[in-house]
Amino acid sequence: MRNIEIKARLGNLPAARDVAQAIATDFLGVQEQTDTYFLCPRGRLKLREIAGAEAQLICYQRPDQDAPKASDYQLVPIAEPAALKAALEAALGLRGVVRKRREIFLHHNVRIHLDEVQGRGTFLEFEAVLGPGLDDRAGQAQLQELLDRFGILPDDLLSGSYGDAVSSTEG
Repeated sequence: MRNIEIKARLGNLPAARDVAQAIATDFLGVQEQTDTYFLCPRGRLKLREIAGAEAQLICYQRPDQDAPKASDYQLVPIAEPAALKAALEAALGLRGVVRKRREIFLHHNVRIHLDEVQGRGTFLEFEAVLGPGLDDRAGQAQLQELLDRFGILPDDLLSGSYGDAVSSTEG
């Protein structure tokens, strides 16, 4: 699976929520998520636990750049997250843990995430899901349009993941 994505620091969550609500084609709800990142030799690997929902193992590879970027990923549903977490930590080592509250809006094929990340602040993430008729170029154009609509400035953009900012001693 492939998407084009970008993350940015968010100074005004209520204003961003107003924009998201105005343009959303759907509201997918609010999730409390805990992402446990593991050390791995290529890309990123995290176990996402969502309150009241099935956990997912997410493996993805994408460049670190503060611009819209392609992300190739795999999602694997996990029935026993605690056991998998223990096994992966023993085998690979723990990189860090990120806890967040995520509001999820949909604007056609683009997921809009408004994130309150524990100990880090508020952020905005766009993910343009690609498929037939939607290539990297189309996804990048969609994200640029949304960056403009939300008033995101170049200095607000993040190059990496939330997990890049944490160490294994946090949690």
